[in-house]
Amino acid sequence: MADPTRPGPLRAARRRTAAILHHLTRHPRIAALVKRLAPRSVRTRTTLAACASVAVVLLVASAAVLLLLRANLERTVETGAREQAQAIARLATDDHLTAQLPLDHGTDFIQVTDADGKVIAASQNLAGHPALAPTNTHDGHSTYNLGALGDEHHQRVTTVTTDTPTGPVTIHVGASLRTADTAEDLTTAALAALSAVLLLTVGALTWRATGRALRPVEAIRAEVAAIGDRDLDRRVPEPRSDDEIARLAHTMNAMLDRLEAAGARQRRFIADASHELRSPLAVLRTQLEVALTHPDPGVRTDLVAGALQDTERLQSLAADLLLLARLDATGHDRPDELVDLTELVHTTVHARGPQPHPVSLHTPDEITLVGNRLWLGRLLTNLLDNAQRHARHRVTVRLSTDGATGRAVLDVSNDGLRIDPADRERIFERFTRLDDARSRDDGGTGLGLPIARDIATIHGGTLTVQDTSDGTTFRARLSVVVPGAVPPRP
Repeated sequence: MADPTRPGPLRAARRRTAAILHHLTRHPRIAALVKRLAPRSVRTRTTLAACASVAVVLLVASAAVLLLLRANLERTVETGAREQAQAIARLATDDHLTAQLPLDHGTDFIQVTDADGKVIAASQNLAGHPALAPTNTHDGHSTYNLGALGDEHHQRVTTVTTDTPTGPVTIHVGASLRTADTAEDLTTAALAALSAVLLLTVGALTWRATGRALRPVEAIRAEVAAIGDRDLDRRVPEPRSDDEIARLAHTMNAMLDRLEAAGARQRRFIADASHELRSPLAVLRTQLEVALTHPDPGVRTDLVAGALQDTERLQSLAADLLLLARLDATGHDRPDELVDLTELVHTTVHARGPQPHPVSLHTPDEITLVGNRLWLGRLLTNLLDNAQRHARHRVTVRLSTDGATGRAVLDVSNDGLRIDPADRERIFERFTRLDDARSRDDGGTGLGLPIARDIATIHGGTLTVQDTSDGTTFRARLSVVVPGAVPPRP
């Protein structure tokens, strides 16, 4: 009895093969060769995968067809041989058996032996030959040495034992499998030829279809590779089909649109910042040079005071530029600090001290949101500075909650001149000043409203301007925290 713990020969062979492959792949030269020969393109890998899949299916299907064909042919031959053996058995039972027996179509030989193994009847081709003896027995089927027939080929030997008036006899009928072998060979050749043609067809069609499918991808890759930092106006070709590649091209073009817009905005910002910095620096240098050479102490004092004002303006402009850089770097990452907006509005308004125009404040009991307290205070400060510059008599700050959307609404209104509808978006561009506010003497840098809008956007809100019956209102909508809810994190 075999030891169940001992691995079988097939498993042992698999382990040896795996060990050899592992040893070969660890060899540097062989590993490099395998890596070099491995297909790298998607087109080649797809074609090989399709051919391999079809080859496996064809191999399994061909093996099944050949097995069924072989079994059917052998069953037919065996049935004919058994019918002839049964016919001879009836002759032996009726004691009509002759020494020489005729062969039917498809039968190679007939031999009848008695209980002592003596040949008592046979076909003509076995006349005078001793009794056939099995040379091997496997799975219940005996193999006979048929070299005496002078014609080596596969045969199916059917053995039948019957009783006769003179005692039991054994009848051996050998049926030729030549027809079955020929049919199997022809079928194998036909299946091999058809499989080869089918594999070549599948490989060619897959190679062509994959090439056509990947051609737009290659065009997109080539176009993206050719786009430099100065060619952001170029776009990748979009296929006419409505598939994944077309959507990829559309997404790439949308990304290029955003990059072009960001590049243009950055270049415009740098140009505007250079212009804004150049003017106060030039004035500051002129004032200092004059103060250095002027003999009148009183004039020098005035010049130094003017230089100090320009220095403060430069400091304010630099702080605004740094804040814009931080806001641009923050992007869509929303701060996660819990802020009491009502208390922040009260603190910011009252901390400003005396103002050119009185501020009327209207706030509810409590509105809480998630954000950055410093930035939200800067948003309100910028809106108040803008309102104070353009108001005639009063400024109004109103904080409320929009019942439809559940957002906090911060309105900063002034009773000054209304803004032309064509300028309501332009005022949020950086370094933009309208005609009635171009003077730099009022302290404006042209960055207050853009900073306020960026802060509102980072907090998941919006900042818009609209006309009211008595002036202009800047409205910021911000997301609030539901009572009892956990503050969301970015």
